[in-house]
Amino acid sequence: MHPKLLGILACLACLGCLLVVANATADQPIAPAVDAVPVLTFGVVPQQATSLLVQRWVPLLNAVGQAAGVRIEFRTAPDIPAFEARLAEGQYDLAYMNPYHYTVYHAAPGYQAFARERGPGIRGILVVRKDAPITDIAALAGQPVAFPAPAAFAASILPQAALRQAGITVQPHYVRSHESVYLAVAKGLYPAGGGIERTFENTAPETREQLRVLWRTQPFTPHAFAAHPRVDPRLINRIRAAMTALADAPPGQALLAAIEFKGIDSAADADWDDVRALGIDILVFPSSDAPP
Repeated sequence: MHPKLLGILACLACLGCLLVVANATADQPIAPAVDAVPVLTFGVVPQQATSLLVQRWVPLLNAVGQAAGVRIEFRTAPDIPAFEARLAEGQYDLAYMNPYHYTVYHAAPGYQAFARERGPGIRGILVVRKDAPITDIAALAGQPVAFPAPAAFAASILPQAALRQAGITVQPHYVRSHESVYLAVAKGLYPAGGGIERTFENTAPETREQLRVLWRTQPFTPHAFAAHPRVDPRLINRIRAAMTALADAPPGQALLAAIEFKGIDSAADADWDDVRALGIDILVFPSSDAPP
């Protein structure tokens, strides 16, 4: 066959292959690479300013993601009610949420706890200015008191329940975050405010040094690390293993210290039965499977 004819036929054959590939690409999505790194969003309850959360959580999440072979993208919300709405919609693949939130959003959309902070439990506190004459919660009767949000478990729900049980009526004012509570009390805008021990210890020294803890609750199971049911259980196992290993070496210990953790332990749904036993109904449970 003439060389020029052979060249023309070869070009036509190549063109035909390109057309087949183009048609297949137009009709079908391109399959992801086998070794593509999974990407998961991680929602953190906005107890503090976003800038502080980014500073303290992103290095830890990066380290966990690297160890687990996934990419974890930090997310939060402008305030706790917005965070609750995003949990209800299942916007986060993974989330760090308060104990009461977990009992609600486990019921629907089905978040499943896989880890929790190592330690005896979470305790709510009421703080006042160091120079305040208040020495007993009875002195708060009739006073405006700052709280982060209505469904903030240890910082709002537990202190208000204790005040009611003691026959003390206060005027709750919600100021968006734990950090906002501490700042408002330090500035004298409110005589007292609700928070938790960890965020109090983690707040700016210039604010913390103006305050003292007036009262503490009993301990409850701490915040949950939970996964949306769409997340592959194999990924959750790898992430849990990476989290629980952080306390084993100095680099991980430093990352934990940044969020005031001593370690992270594995967890199961039943760990939060102590919270369910309180029968809290501030948020509407989105499922008939919710606890009474």
